[in-house]
Amino acid sequence: MTSMTIRVDEGLKKSFDVLCDEFGLSNTAALNMFMKTVVRERRIPFEIKAESEADVRRRGWEAFMRMRETALASGAADMSLEAINEEIAAARNGR
Repeated sequence: MTSMTIRVDEGLKKSFDVLCDEFGLSNTAALNMFMKTVVRERRIPFEIKAESEADVRRRGWEAFMRMRETALASGAADMSLEAINEEIAAARNGR
């Protein structure tokens, strides 16, 4: 056996330790399982992916259009900025 030292964010380590404990594993056992899977399968056992800028913009535009349709259907599209701010304040006060 050998030891390995890695640097991780303190909060991440604490969260990982808690989750491993819930699984009934030590963090060492969990990391060994991960490394064995990587070696056995010769791949990272989960997808690592970043969205393209075009995908982010497309999803943002789609969300904007859905909000616009909702605003038109509810009559909110005709509200003034003052009326919108009053609605927001009322909703916050009603918490």
